[in-house]
Amino acid sequence: MYLKLKKSLNEFLGLGTLTRVATQQRCVALTFDDGPSPDYTPQLLRILDQHEALATFFVVGEKVAQNPRLIQEMVSRGHCVGNHSWNHPSFPTLRGAERRRQMKQCADILPRQNKLLFRPPFGHQTLRSRLDARRMGYEVVAWTAMAGDWRDHSATELLCNLENKIRPGNIILLHDALFSSSDAGYLDRTATLQAVERLLEIHSDYEFVTVPRLLQMGRPVRVPWYRQGDRAWLDSLKTEDALAIDGIDPSSTAAK
Repeated sequence: MYLKLKKSLNEFLGLGTLTRVATQQRCVALTFDDGPSPDYTPQLLRILDQHEALATFFVVGEKVAQNPRLIQEMVSRGHCVGNHSWNHPSFPTLRGAERRRQMKQCADILPRQNKLLFRPPFGHQTLRSRLDARRMGYEVVAWTAMAGDWRDHSATELLCNLENKIRPGNIILLHDALFSSSDAGYLDRTATLQAVERLLEIHSDYEFVTVPRLLQMGRPVRVPWYRQGDRAWLDSLKTEDALAIDGIDPSSTAAK
């Protein structure tokens, strides 16, 4: 009873978070977080082009500032760019003014989009942070399924994680970069690139579309999405730049 009431209240207030679209059309939205990466994003764009697939990139403003041409490249190829904050903090740990600053600072550096999309870093969200996103006019986008590619999985393992998740209207979470991690070895995106390429080959009977296009193809499914991360785990994370200094240079392992 409580969960039904909570869901109804969220729908009434317009606070649901998009997780998929109910549709009979064979379409899926691939989404990529934490980029852009000068080492991996160009490779990913080539793979998507080869399979005539479009995607949605939830980008981090700090990375956009370092790689502005990659954002122009995404948009020119028909991909969608969404807001993923300025430097990827867990929003429940911030005060409201700082959350709004994070979203605005990232938005100010992005090209204008017809549909404003936001994905909270780590998928962490409280009612207050959801209200902040609503106040700024954002559709908050979560996901239906994730590959788990922020860990050290092989392309085969990532593909297995997604194999049964390619269904009409689903939203898939992947990463073309990692803004932060607990292990420098996880920065390498080669396995993700290989898994995406194989996924597109296997499911050539599907249309891979942007999130705004997916929203036009059926009924949006929005749910109460409230999650918070473990503070000790969050404190253990290091940024990609710090991990590269401590461990490996991601460009040295980038697939050629």
